[in-house]
Amino acid sequence: MTSSTSNRYTSVCMIDEITFRHESDKALESLKQALFRAEEAGGFETDEKNGVLNVLFEDGAAKFVFTPNTPVRQVWISALSTSYKLDWDETVHAFTLSKTGEDLRTLTERLLREQLDDPAITLT
Repeated sequence: MTSSTSNRYTSVCMIDEITFRHESDKALESLKQALFRAEEAGGFETDEKNGVLNVLFEDGAAKFVFTPNTPVRQVWISALSTSYKLDWDETVHAFTLSKTGEDLRTLTERLLREQLDDPAITLT
């Protein structure tokens, strides 16, 4: 670890590149599998290409993009006309949005529910 910052929700740590790549690959793979399980009832399709995870919606009106950003050690999500930047939180061993404390899966679930106007969508 080279630096550390805390706020009311998370303990954000700048992790080394190897750890970041390992943790981001693991987090995005887990998210991809959860998205695959939710696709049938969800009205969306999940696709991965060159390390970028895409969620495409059946109506064609929107797309979510999930990318690891190694230089800044963040996982970025582009969704609902907004960019979300998740940092590694050592206390919960997950990438989290510091503004809300949501982890990658929880945030993605919320964004899917908002996009599809379906509170029943669950990522497991």
